[in-house]
Amino acid sequence: MARLSVKSTFSLDLRTIRSLERISRRWGVSKSEALRRAVLIAEQGEGETPDALHALEELQRSLGMTPARVREWSRAVRDERRSASEARERGVR
Repeated sequence: MARLSVKSTFSLDLRTIRSLERISRRWGVSKSEALRRAVLIAEQGEGETPDALHALEELQRSLGMTPARVREWSRAVRDERRSASEARERGVR
């Protein structure tokens, strides 16, 4: 199903634009998608003080991270770090 989009023009300060660009790169999405996600997250948390754990849970939910996928990702990162550490100890770069 196609997403209905409405083109809009906003005036944002340079700091906000740079933040939006960093977020979009980090999330691997367009600036428009990053802005949509940020608005959705802000709307869902309206009236609450956002905290780091809540933000992480929202991000994981938006990426479809199930507990099994989180464990798999954690294992892969741990193995990668261990390999890099072992390579450094052997003097391999």
